[in-house]
Amino acid sequence: MIETQDLKMLEALEKKVLWLSSWMIHNANHLRPKSDGVKVGGHQASSASLATLMTALYFHVLRPQDRVAVKPHASPVFHAIQYLLGNQDRERLENFRGFGGAQSYPSRTKDVDDVDFSTGSVGLGVAITSFASLVQDYVRLKGWSQKAPEGRMVALVGDAELDEGNIYEALMEGWKHDLRNTWWVIDYNRQSLDAVAREGLYGQFDALFRSMGWEVVTIKYGHLLQAAFKEPGGEAIRDWIDGCPNQLYSALTFQGGAAWRKRLLDDLGDQGPVTALIEARSDDDLARLMTNLGGHDLPAILEAFASIDHDRPVCFIAYTVKGYGLPLAGHKDNHSGLMTPDQMEAYRSGLGVRAGQEWEPFEAMEPSQAEIERFLKAVPFNARGRRRYQAARVPLPAALPTPSGEVMSTQEGFGKILNEVAREDSPLAQRIVTTAPDVTVSTNLGAWVNRRGLFSRTPLGDTFRDEKVPSAQKWIMGPDGQHLELGIAEMNLFLLLSALGLSHSLFGERLLPIGTLYDPFIQRGLDALNYACYQDARFMLVATPSGITLAPEGGAHQSVSSPLIGLAQDGLASFEPAFVDELATIMAWSFDYMQRDGEGAPSGPWLRDEKGGSVYLRLSTRPLEQPKRAMSETLAEDIIKGAYWLRAPGPNCEVVIAYQGVVAAEAIAAAGLIAEDRRDVGVLAVTSADRLSAGWHAAERARQEGQHQARSHIEGLLAPIDRDAGLVTLLDGHPTTLSWLGGVRGHRVQALGVEHFGQTGTVQDLYGHHRIDTDAVVAAANAASAGRPIRYLRALP
Repeated sequence: MIETQDLKMLEALEKKVLWLSSWMIHNANHLRPKSDGVKVGGHQASSASLATLMTALYFHVLRPQDRVAVKPHASPVFHAIQYLLGNQDRERLENFRGFGGAQSYPSRTKDVDDVDFSTGSVGLGVAITSFASLVQDYVRLKGWSQKAPEGRMVALVGDAELDEGNIYEALMEGWKHDLRNTWWVIDYNRQSLDAVAREGLYGQFDALFRSMGWEVVTIKYGHLLQAAFKEPGGEAIRDWIDGCPNQLYSALTFQGGAAWRKRLLDDLGDQGPVTALIEARSDDDLARLMTNLGGHDLPAILEAFASIDHDRPVCFIAYTVKGYGLPLAGHKDNHSGLMTPDQMEAYRSGLGVRAGQEWEPFEAMEPSQAEIERFLKAVPFNARGRRRYQAARVPLPAALPTPSGEVMSTQEGFGKILNEVAREDSPLAQRIVTTAPDVTVSTNLGAWVNRRGLFSRTPLGDTFRDEKVPSAQKWIMGPDGQHLELGIAEMNLFLLLSALGLSHSLFGERLLPIGTLYDPFIQRGLDALNYACYQDARFMLVATPSGITLAPEGGAHQSVSSPLIGLAQDGLASFEPAFVDELATIMAWSFDYMQRDGEGAPSGPWLRDEKGGSVYLRLSTRPLEQPKRAMSETLAEDIIKGAYWLRAPGPNCEVVIAYQGVVAAEAIAAAGLIAEDRRDVGVLAVTSADRLSAGWHAAERARQEGQHQARSHIEGLLAPIDRDAGLVTLLDGHPTTLSWLGGVRGHRVQALGVEHFGQTGTVQDLYGHHRIDTDAVVAAANAASAGRPIRYLRALP
């Protein structure tokens, strides 16, 4: 049981948190100067519904090792709590939703206060807590040094947020992996952005979570209602509340005590004890009683949290009122509503907050400042200050092995590289963890898993092996395994990669995650991929096979726009190597890049490589003849910068073929045909349009800021080429990926690529149909060339 003086302190803090969050939003919308006249917003009602629950959690229940994903629309409450705990400053609160101020939704990378998981895209912050719990188990069961005791992963969930499908995908995956140490606290205010929620959702939530192995704890009634139920006539009040439709309850809440009285007397009639119970209370007292739901009652909340004495996942369904404690309470339009200046003035006066003292943390609080400061200093959650860990870098080899073979695909090469890494128990091999959404074998992770095993909290046998049934997959499952097998849900893949890629900060142990999937299905999990990058999670995404090159599979399994995703996605360095030695070089660099966390100025090719990030590799199943060459330091550097001359242009170059990825064979063949007439043709091997583009833009910005000597890698490569020369760009993907190269020095461009859905056929069929075959390259070179037409003799079939 909580002591009375602590309960009184929590009640005082609850009022202060609600005030600060409401004032923060009011200041942003009504007081702070606005040059554009656009509403700032901030969700006063959605914040109010969680103020009590978050007060209980942050000031009493949570421990430093616990990690929390805050409901996006409760961001102001979070910032207010962090302000009281000393982790946020007044200047940023005053600039809430302004440039450089406290963020609209909690952000790991943009807020200064102690954010565990970024939230904003609803549903994703909820689901990542289950994957973070899985990562915590992974780290602990490896026996590595532990910097913190086992914590709970907590999500504060809006009930309307449970409409998001990715939450249910995560629930199923959690059941498969025997999820532990996860709490989801549902803010059951029965209102969404547009309307009041459908009846009966509680029963659906209850049944669903129980079916997934969760304990469900319902926090429905506060202590006032619980006491009233024990009075004569109290059971009739309980029955009326239990049967009251959501819309009616919300409307009566907004209308107040007189409306409650009339409706209750009309519905329940003259029942003696019931009427006496109602009439014994003033309108204000009756309104307070009828809205005394469990989610706004500190004793009920604390009792519910304290009742959990196990590590199984728990879903708390806390009944709340949207806008509780504010004039907006209960109204169906209150989601984006704002208190008027007059309403805010009345609220301020009612609390006793003096004009001009609105931001003072201890203003109008009944305990003394010394008592409050003493209490806050002892809050368990804040006892260690900012709860982010540092982890040492994983030592890396100077280079990764390049598989031998005259003909090979990049997907095959990827599998062989990882297989060679897995042979030795190096620090790199120990810290790699792989995952895939049911495509482990078909993305060439099978050999790695054979050597490193599947992760499971408890050892599981292989019946096929025990029964001596031959199988290429010799997968041992247990705590030592290093591959996390997922069901076929790409949202889960990216959420798991996000959690794995934050392990160094959340749990103090660095992992090097690799996730594989089919390239066209990146778009199925794109929101979660963006979310992972926004959090600055670090991982390697290997997407294979890709493009229309997966010809027999047809358009449903072919990718067109994914190179543009790699080009545009912040926090993700995108590569598309054609050859396996390029791939080995890129992977070696990537393992280092994933571990960087500097904030230095741009250097080298004018990229912010000091900061690091995640990596996306777009690979193919098409075998190509491998170049016979040694990997020099200069070549390796150029591969990482994004391009190198596969065939250097001569002094009289009239055309350059710039290709990316698996269409190298077509580019090389076309250059050979063109060379019969033009010997100086250049072939530019682009390994990363993303890196080239970023470097070009960065160099231009640097020049605008006075660094006139700045020059990007692509500018250097194209500098010797006369501006009258033509440029042909080529890839198995959208042509815009490379067409911008013509803007670097003003070359005329013929951009070849794929703009429409593919179909089944052979590679030659589809390349010809989409005009990315050798003939198309030669024709484009002819059109782009400034001089006389290029003559060539097409080879007979």
